[in-house]
Amino acid sequence: MIHISYDRRKYQEDMINNIKTFDNVVEIGCHIGTSTKIISKLNQDGIVYAFDNSPESFEAMSNLGIEYNNIQFFNVDVRNEEVLYDFVNKCEKIDVLCVDLGGGYHPDTVFKVFFIWSSILKPRVSLIRNRGLIDFINSSTTNEKIKSDYGYLDSSADNIVPNNLKELKLWSKKL
Repeated sequence: MIHISYDRRKYQEDMINNIKTFDNVVEIGCHIGTSTKIISKLNQDGIVYAFDNSPESFEAMSNLGIEYNNIQFFNVDVRNEEVLYDFVNKCEKIDVLCVDLGGGYHPDTVFKVFFIWSSILKPRVSLIRNRGLIDFINSSTTNEKIKSDYGYLDSSADNIVPNNLKELKLWSKKL
């Protein structure tokens, strides 16, 4: 399932309701680790792979990694395709994907990051926090029934070719 929220309490409630003890979780946009602490306590026998490239993250997450032994922090930009490829080559199966990039801002970036990472990782559950996506959903209508029961969009996930992610190349400063 894919759960979208904006309210931080609802986002964290979704974590509580969906993360299990043995889950491996990718958290994109961990910032200083407020939600990371919750995830770490929920999946005590799993790993939290926390990603953020903000300057405030490094020290806070380094300290959090000492306090909680199941957190691995990556101070990187998740829009860089090398980051995704390196991670996929090293990680175990991912059960839950949490995406909180900017809270209410940049719904296009949030969706692209979710779509690309979830299509490749294929998590059981994805939790997304973004006001713009909720505004879009609540402002639109359709009679079409396209639905996924997974943590990724299974109707299009297999159309991503990992060796040629043009979307990431448009973002990456290196390319």
